[in-house]
Amino acid sequence: MDMLRAEKIRFDYEYEGEPAVTVLNGLDLAVEKGSFTVILGHNGCGKSTLAKLFNAIRLPTGGRMLVRDLDTADENNTLTVRRTVGLVLQDPDNQLVSTIVEEDVAFGPENLGVPPEEIARRVTDALAAVGMEEYRHHAPHKLSGGQKQRIAIAGILAMQPECIVLDEPTAMLDPQGRREVMETIRRLNREQGMTVVLITHYMDEAAQADRVVVMDEGRILRDGTPREIFAQVE
Repeated sequence: MDMLRAEKIRFDYEYEGEPAVTVLNGLDLAVEKGSFTVILGHNGCGKSTLAKLFNAIRLPTGGRMLVRDLDTADENNTLTVRRTVGLVLQDPDNQLVSTIVEEDVAFGPENLGVPPEEIARRVTDALAAVGMEEYRHHAPHKLSGGQKQRIAIAGILAMQPECIVLDEPTAMLDPQGRREVMETIRRLNREQGMTVVLITHYMDEAAQADRVVVMDEGRILRDGTPREIFAQVE
């Protein structure tokens, strides 16, 4: 079963008084439920735009983006789509909103109207999933970059998505922070069966996935296992 499916996706950025800039042009991509997919590509190839299309932060200019067969362009599907697909951004500071870790993790489910006793359970489970239980009463701004990113991931997990999309979550981290975040991502996929889409520049991170998709100029250039992709040196 496909968790995500892009069908002939086109996306144009429009600036007042300027010609539209096409960043995705006829892109087709299906992501299977429970898989771990990495998307690679140079800056400006459309990776981050695609990530935002996956959970309806942006809507396609043409074609269809489907989440569990729900069209993201249908406003009636927006809440379900965003509950199904959680998005983690590059800079964790942009996703941390509270002065205490557990309050930050609770923010998402509170906005979904989850009952308080259920929120408490979700916060505990989410912090355990990222190995940050002992920091629940700490101030997020005093944590390391890797710890902050794990808290940002916990905040998404507390909303109980079926799929998590991570847009270069380790780009601003030191090697230790990168290891912490990648261990968390692998554990979510392998132990909880969560569908993971990771956008990254790091080849060592891509090598840990089931599948690697290489983008170039708004299209899919290569698609295969890490071994198949990395065998094509050019």
